[in-house]
Amino acid sequence: MKVLDLRCAQDHRFEGWFASEDDAQAQISQKLVQCPICADHAITRLPSAPRLNLSGAAAAPAGRPAGAKAPAAAPVTLQSLYMKAVKQVLAQTEDVGERFAEEARRMHYDEAPERGIRGTASPDEVQALAEEGIDTFQLVVPDALKQTAH
Repeated sequence: MKVLDLRCAQDHRFEGWFASEDDAQAQISQKLVQCPICADHAITRLPSAPRLNLSGAAAAPAGRPAGAKAPAAAPVTLQSLYMKAVKQVLAQTEDVGERFAEEARRMHYDEAPERGIRGTASPDEVQALAEEGIDTFQLVVPDALKQTAH
């Protein structure tokens, strides 16, 4: 199994697991690989260092004295923060589907209890809601969060 570092045209970075180098190239060229954030199929492979599994290595890495602390963990990426925020929104809101505009109006006019909702609305419906003083925002949900992983 080969684990490759990949990037889409929007510069989202992610890993892909493939049976071989040829398998990776074939899947990428056939547009079978997509970005888990934006579903873009324009994928390029990034250079990556091989992983060396040196079990039982007790010596300190070169350039760092024995007993010295390991370098700090890599900072959290904007991409991972966005994924965490989207997961939180999905967990704390009710999916009302295509009834979004109707339900938003019912809450705005005190005909339904106020709560966090999400769903779909056409651009015309969003504009009509805005004209009525009902604020909405578009949330792009990555495909990876729309389906259950097996």
